[in-house]
Amino acid sequence: MPRSRYEDEIIVSWVELHRDARYLSEMLHAKGSWKGIIAITRGGLVPAALVARELDIRLIDTVCVMSYASSSSGKAEQEQSDVRILKSVAGDGDGYLLIDDLVDSGRTAGVVRKLLPKAHFATLYAKPAGRPIVDTCVKEFKQNKWIFFPWDIEYKFAVPIKDGGRTAQGPG
Repeated sequence: MPRSRYEDEIIVSWVELHRDARYLSEMLHAKGSWKGIIAITRGGLVPAALVARELDIRLIDTVCVMSYASSSSGKAEQEQSDVRILKSVAGDGDGYLLIDDLVDSGRTAGVVRKLLPKAHFATLYAKPAGRPIVDTCVKEFKQNKWIFFPWDIEYKFAVPIKDGGRTAQGPG
């Protein structure tokens, strides 16, 4: 069920994510060589691992950031809170890739960009509000789309409609 400020949901599968990470790696490889990767936790961990493999980068660090809190309803929804840096890295990011899964509003990205102004900021996906902060991204989504990543969802057996199963959305 879409969140109140979101018109629709997009589910990114593992296959799509892996394909997009390989494409991102190809784009980054064309830009030169890199000293290492700094992943923005937690969303950037998986894309950073995939990019590290593709570019044969062994030096990986993290900037640990908290910008979402679990919703009080206990549902999958998350509410934006103040951006808190739980762990940073030394330096200004020169020669490093800064990797995240998605730049949404740009709040988190803006804070991390100030910490590492010389890093090359790359994300798999971007929304319009955050896109200007990122140097490279694979796909752009509308601001009103909620993105579910493979680690956000679980796959389960769907009962066939003829046997009493229902579609995810009813009419109207």
